[in-house]
Amino acid sequence: MTFRPIALALLAALPLSAAPDDLRLPTANDALLAGQPEKFYMYINRDFEGERTQVWEGGCYGFVRTPVRLPSGEVVLTKFHEGIDIAPMQRDKAGNPLDTVASISDGTVAYISPIAGQSNYGKYVVVEHRWDDSPVYSIYAHLSDITCKPGDVVKAGDKLGQMGFTGAGIDRPRAHVHLEIVLKLSERYEDWNKFVGGGENKHGNFNGMNFTGADAAKFFLERKTNPALTFHDFIKSQPVHFKVSVPSRGLPDMAKRYPWLVTGDPAKAASWEIAFTSTGQPIGFTASERKVAAPLVTFIRPAAIPQHYLTRGLLTGQGETATLSKSGKQLVALASDDFPVAPPAPAKAAVPKPKAKPAADNPPAKPARS
Repeated sequence: MTFRPIALALLAALPLSAAPDDLRLPTANDALLAGQPEKFYMYINRDFEGERTQVWEGGCYGFVRTPVRLPSGEVVLTKFHEGIDIAPMQRDKAGNPLDTVASISDGTVAYISPIAGQSNYGKYVVVEHRWDDSPVYSIYAHLSDITCKPGDVVKAGDKLGQMGFTGAGIDRPRAHVHLEIVLKLSERYEDWNKFVGGGENKHGNFNGMNFTGADAAKFFLERKTNPALTFHDFIKSQPVHFKVSVPSRGLPDMAKRYPWLVTGDPAKAASWEIAFTSTGQPIGFTASERKVAAPLVTFIRPAAIPQHYLTRGLLTGQGETATLSKSGKQLVALASDDFPVAPPAPAKAAVPKPKAKPAADNPPAKPARS
């Protein structure tokens, strides 16, 4: 069976060298750096057209899951996986992973979610790093145990928790740590969540929907060959798949947080042209004098395959024509800070306490059961 090629060229064998001092893998599994990706990634179970397989590529970043056969006969992988799934190196007799999970770089623990059922991530930790003088975050998901707390200052290699299999769709045989390296989209995520009619948000600005992930494995590999590579240069080197122009209402929140994404003079911007990768990651905000009344797709990488397959449903159309879908408009609103402040929740009416009866009318209290 032939699938549309996955960008795994960097997973070929590379000359071994020491990892950069300030960047390290989160577990003892370093097969990625040894050119052995099949030993690094946790497989997924795939059942496609009657064929059941265990595919390690499904643990990579990108469009690596959910194959669909097109009318042309070509098979494309359509589901986007935003992180990398790192397989355990050690298990106990019951099959539980024994690997500890550590911070990939110096930083501060920004958030923990210790209740497995509150997210598809299961139990997860978010660490904030100051890279290029901007907040970049690493996420460690599906943990069995968390050993840190918000505010903890950590060094690269400091333990954050224990690998596990908490979260949706994971069992003991597929235990792994899901790692993401991400940028934060908005400081007003709860307002956006209410604007789009989202469900209850238990994680504030640290909801996974408020982060946009880079290819962590690719960054590790490129840093291995070029230790001087900065994160912002890595992000800006990713291929642009589409651009959207939005009316300017000042410098968007995300652009303020990551000024290295900005090109041009914000004071002269009638609109902002935002460049996106195929996965929907904003990788550039360009000030433009072009006037637009609403978000408008101004560039699309032509493709014979329907664009919704190539952009996780953010675009509709084919060839050189594309428009934003509902989810595409929602992402653009979040990235461009174009959504209203949510009205405050109505105050709950105080329930008056019943007046106590006179002491003579009150029966004696029953003894508590032990």
